[in-house]
Amino acid sequence: MSTTQSERLRELLEPLVVSQGLDLEEIAVDSVGRKRVLRVVVDSDTGADLDRIADVSRVLSAKLDETDAMGEGEYTLEVGTPGAERLLTEHRHYVRATGRLVKFQLAEGGELVARILTVDDEGVDVEVPGVRGRRPTARRLAFGDVARARVQVEFNRKDDKSGQKEEEA
Repeated sequence: MSTTQSERLRELLEPLVVSQGLDLEEIAVDSVGRKRVLRVVVDSDTGADLDRIADVSRVLSAKLDETDAMGEGEYTLEVGTPGAERLLTEHRHYVRATGRLVKFQLAEGGELVARILTVDDEGVDVEVPGVRGRRPTARRLAFGDVARARVQVEFNRKDDKSGQKEEEA
């Protein structure tokens, strides 16, 4: 049986999150002054819009109200999605980041910023952007070669696919 509060909360809440078609990514209980904050992070392959977040929040709140999982004191429930610069820790995170620019901290040392092209069970195929007029290069990274990976925010991405969608609309 689980011993920590986070593990007990995960056991209680994960089936409810899954029933809403989402994955439970993270649970954290933080103290803010005298109050506690229960932060629940959810996501799915298709993302989670505000309506889905509101629905899962209501379901989780109802379940927490009927149990003593959070104990006696007041707490605030916050349900959200991973941030724009999410850390990739699970295979599904890499799949969801296909097409995105990612900063990889390599196990051998050093870092690499590249766009994920494909993901399989062993690793990722990436495209390293060209520098100073050079062409982009393809590279294969095994998951064992990656110490840490984080999605990067792109403000000026030139994406042919989005341009085609705008013209078709």
